[in-house]
Amino acid sequence: MKRLIFLFFFCLLLFNVSAFATEAENSKENMDVFYISGTILDSHKEPVKEAEITLFVNGKPHKIITDHKETEKTVTSSHGTFQLKFQLPKGEIDTAKIQIEIVKSSYKRTTVDFKKEDFAVKGNEFYISRDIMIQRHLGPAFWIATAVFLIAYALISFELLHRTVAAMIGAATMLILTYTLGTFNPEFHIISFERAIEAIDMNVIFLLMGMMIIIGVLKHTGVFQWCAYMSYKIARGNVMTLAVISCFFIAFTSAFLDNVTTMLLYTPVLIEIAIALKINPLSLLIPGIMASNVGGTATLIGDPPNIMIGSYTGLTFMQFVYALTPVVIISMIALVIYNKFFYSKEYKKGKVDDVNAFISYLREEYKITDKTLLGYGLFIMALVVSFFATHGIWHMEVSIPALFGAGLLFTYAVLTKKVKMLELIEKDIEWTTLLFFIFLFIIVGAVEEAGLLAVIADWVHQLSAGNLTIAICLILWVSAIMSAFVDNIPFTATMLPIVAYLTKVIPGAESNVLWWALALGACLGGNGTMIGASANVVTVGIAEAAGYRISFFGFFKYAFLYMLISVAICNVWLLLFY
Repeated sequence: MKRLIFLFFFCLLLFNVSAFATEAENSKENMDVFYISGTILDSHKEPVKEAEITLFVNGKPHKIITDHKETEKTVTSSHGTFQLKFQLPKGEIDTAKIQIEIVKSSYKRTTVDFKKEDFAVKGNEFYISRDIMIQRHLGPAFWIATAVFLIAYALISFELLHRTVAAMIGAATMLILTYTLGTFNPEFHIISFERAIEAIDMNVIFLLMGMMIIIGVLKHTGVFQWCAYMSYKIARGNVMTLAVISCFFIAFTSAFLDNVTTMLLYTPVLIEIAIALKINPLSLLIPGIMASNVGGTATLIGDPPNIMIGSYTGLTFMQFVYALTPVVIISMIALVIYNKFFYSKEYKKGKVDDVNAFISYLREEYKITDKTLLGYGLFIMALVVSFFATHGIWHMEVSIPALFGAGLLFTYAVLTKKVKMLELIEKDIEWTTLLFFIFLFIIVGAVEEAGLLAVIADWVHQLSAGNLTIAICLILWVSAIMSAFVDNIPFTATMLPIVAYLTKVIPGAESNVLWWALALGACLGGNGTMIGASANVVTVGIAEAAGYRISFFGFFKYAFLYMLISVAICNVWLLLFY
């Protein structure tokens, strides 16, 4: 009896399944399936992310099939792509009016019509792929994002707040306005949390962190102080020669290490030597700042703007070296000549009665304190730099060898108890700088989403009239002047997508000349004032702590003229060789 009941229900189940399958098959045969795909682009042919797409059939919203579920709307991917799948009763396409509506804050609402003849047909399936361009709209999100950006910029530039705090407030304001006002009115939507996280360039963050750890370990060996002693020994008491050696040493070091860290370590040494020589420390410090910014321009890792450009474009370490090192050397020669005329009287005051005795004093004070750790450190540093030079071959970001080298050296130093782990983490990793970069990337990502950068790009493009020579001069000089009065890091972050657009649309720019113009302008322009670059601010702070205040105009009268000279040299170089 039980078997008969089981057999009955089993047959009933088979019948229902068969009936359902037949009904589904008949339903499928009575329906046409449509696939619409493509990419949403802005006027610069850049993909538009998180654009909301709604399907309309005969003027009414129509369901879209996504992941086997029906939904009313979909959004574009991080690459601006979209795909719509929907069904219509068989034959309805002949009379149906099919439209998709694209909505995104700071863009005009765009509607696109599709006709039967637009589709490719295979059986009862209809296919079409089309890229759609939408135009910018300067709505509330644009003006709010621009205002927040400018306020944050002013707070950073004029040091009304610590730059990390100012950047954090700016980034947080963008996000809170998006999720409050933007919830009630999409026109106030500036940037989503997901897009904000995506805007953070972790390659830059990890590269800086890795190099900070390596330098933090090497600092315990006394190698930087020893180099200062060797500089004076080679100069044999000649202050002008010492200044030249110091400048070239700082420039060379800044080319391979972060120039902020270089000046952080070298500034106390220069101050002590200046005191011993009885000359104004500023006569060594200010040329040292100039040299750090010039030297840092030569390589991918020497200056934050270059790091950002390299990370954004994929330009390799060696491409930076080949393109920028020659003009950097010329600029350094110009610095030596300029420095001789500006500080020659001050250097003549630096006279040591017994040069040999002073050299002996420096030898005792500034000697290598840990040769074993230094040996390991130099080996790791050489390994890291070799990976920097060949990272294009390995198809890896420059942050990877930096973190790898930092991990190896840090592990050795901690295991051998040569370095205290917590002390290095707390003091040698500049967390405020790293956080500043993170918040800055979010701010720039927000104004990019809102359309400010597109407006600036259009203005620069119109002003250059598509002429490469004008574009080179414009980017170089605007970058230099702007970077002199505002920190060159946020300015570079602002210019990256603009230069990328101009590189695409201006004939001849495929040689990367506009990127070199931006790098030279941003890095060398940072020499113009004492707030123009991070290395300037660090050096000024250490000097003030030691009792030697550098006024804004005291720095300006030396630095700004040299900045103009060096940028003019770069301008001639770019026009001659590109």
